Amino acid sequence: MMTDGVDRILAQWEVARPDLDCRPMGIFGRLRRAGRLFSPAMEQVFERFGLSAVEFDILATLRRAREPLTPTQLYQTLMLSSGAMSTRIDQLVKRGLLQRQASDEDRRSNRVVLTKEGRRLIDDALAGHVENLHQMASVLDSEEQEQLARLLRKLLIDAEK
Repeated sequence: MMTDGVDRILAQWEVARPDLDCRPMGIFGRLRRAGRLFSPAMEQVFERFGLSAVEFDILATLRRAREPLTPTQLYQTLMLSSGAMSTRIDQLVKRGLLQRQASDEDRRSNRVVLTKEGRRLIDDALAGHVENLHQMASVLDSEEQEQLARLLRKLLIDAEK
């Protein structure tokens, strides 16, 4: 059986505290390590397209929404502060990737939409990102990938209650 660093930690806890069932540490320790290990590989792809991870998320959210969104809708979806979102939107507008559209209902409000250049960039970056994700997940066959996704979904559904 293959072992990883988390297995070694669990074995140490088994000796130090045999009275505790530390198996959940295996799940959450691996999730944390996976995030730390895979994030740089994903960020490297975004950087190839001149984007940060947050900028990619903003553009991708607008791309899949298929309609203009308010800055509030964006920051709630991405779990950013409104100030951070405004700054990012301003930067992306200056780069010609987004434009603001005045709201018909409320003059104080606006919606954000991808420009043609923004749409082209996010489509290219998304293709690179998906290719990278396939590469990172390739150690698992498709059934294993589906099983892992199901199990993580179950954990997240419970945590997001």
